[in-house]
Amino acid sequence: MNKKTMGVAALIVATAAISGGAGYWLAFHHWVTQASMGIPIGNNPGAEAGKKVLYWYDPMVPNQHFDKPGKSPFMNMPLVAKYVDEGNDAASIKIDSSVVQNLGIRWAKVESGSLAASINAVGTVQLNGREVAVVQARKGGFVERVYGHAPGDVVSRGTPLVDLLIPDWAGAQNEFLAMLKTGDTALAQAARDRIRLLGMPDYLIARVEKTGETYPIVTIVAPIDGLIQTLDVRTGMTVGPGDTLAKINDLDTVWLEAAIPEAQAGRVVTGMEMAASFAAYPGEGFKGRVIAVLPETNADSRTLRVRIELPNRDGRFKPGMFAQVRLDTGMSRPTLLVPSESVIRTGSRNVVLVALDGGRFQPVEVSLGQESEGKIVVLDGLTEGQKIVVSGQFLIDSEANLKGVIARLSRPVGGEIKSAAAVVPLYELVGKVESIKGDDITLSHGPVASLGWGAMTMQFKLAHTDMAVTVKPGDTVSVGFRPGDNGYVIEKLARNGSGQ
Repeated sequence: MNKKTMGVAALIVATAAISGGAGYWLAFHHWVTQASMGIPIGNNPGAEAGKKVLYWYDPMVPNQHFDKPGKSPFMNMPLVAKYVDEGNDAASIKIDSSVVQNLGIRWAKVESGSLAASINAVGTVQLNGREVAVVQARKGGFVERVYGHAPGDVVSRGTPLVDLLIPDWAGAQNEFLAMLKTGDTALAQAARDRIRLLGMPDYLIARVEKTGETYPIVTIVAPIDGLIQTLDVRTGMTVGPGDTLAKINDLDTVWLEAAIPEAQAGRVVTGMEMAASFAAYPGEGFKGRVIAVLPETNADSRTLRVRIELPNRDGRFKPGMFAQVRLDTGMSRPTLLVPSESVIRTGSRNVVLVALDGGRFQPVEVSLGQESEGKIVVLDGLTEGQKIVVSGQFLIDSEANLKGVIARLSRPVGGEIKSAAAVVPLYELVGKVESIKGDDITLSHGPVASLGWGAMTMQFKLAHTDMAVTVKPGDTVSVGFRPGDNGYVIEKLARNGSGQ
């Protein structure tokens, strides 16, 4: 075999996989072998020397057998030989070793081990929503001065923010001073209580009492250290009682909000320790703890938000920064593990391809558990030491589907196989009737994307012969079909109109 013919064979296989007809071409490995050996395909020698042929078949209609080689009446392709020494194992398929090598199949063994039950996620720094100070006007007045701050500034506790002129305080302070001069302690206390109820702070009351002067202008200061989120006042503005002048967020702690996959969210609990790393501080690690698992799932990404509190006493963490978050939930108990990429997930079941002796492959339905760092727990279906397919399994799985092997995974405990309608969907196409003979009907149809078919002329079986009583050659029909025991069976047939 020369390099050129080997290259042609590999190219044929790769092109077939990309076009969606991988299963057909895998089953058709004898044809590829002919090409690589330089044997003219048109000669169709059919069988390998020294091997006894059981029958010939079309890989697209594997249940239809022929007693001699030739071209398929369904697909106009050479028939494939079925050999006696291949056996008749309904639960497995056989792939030629040369094809396996060309496809670059990789293997792995089912192993026993424990998963490091850690969860990796990306977190975003946010302000601590529980540590917010709201600065309000206790009494209506006028803004006399704003001290040059703006949202985004970091201020210390006691930093002046705004001066307010409150006319009502002037009269109340004069009344208080008059009561103090009378020497009547009860009256003085009543006047003191009155100005306190007007919203005057205790430090200002003490100043008025000490100096004997009125102070209708009050300076509003920052009650905590932190970041100014809003500052909605300007010089000359009028403010009313209870109007918000500013919001200040404490920076001693920040929140990291991480998106955890829904499948792993059950392992996250409040109080769990976590480690974080930031691109801004390479080589440094930071510790925090989970303070909440928010009770809402993102419908698009299927993730839950986990809120983590992180100390920020030096103010290094800024809102909006990204962090790599690692939550350590301990080690899981020893169990069977396989690479995550080896599992074929169909939606209704999970399948792993087990490699048997003699180039045979058996699809096995498995029950899955926890997944972490490229490994997944197998709860049922496999045993330790079995050899499984890691890459290329989708091509082999396509061949298994064509031969009905995957459908046999639906066999119930009693041994009875479920009907094809319960396993295989109803495929639909529009075609032109070429001929009708008994329960056989030949159609010319366009591509069927769901099966990876191109436009072709092929034969189907009718579920009932009387389905075609109103149909004749040349008519255009809409059909619905499923794979059956004797090829593809039409279960729905409707006449659209006459052909030309």
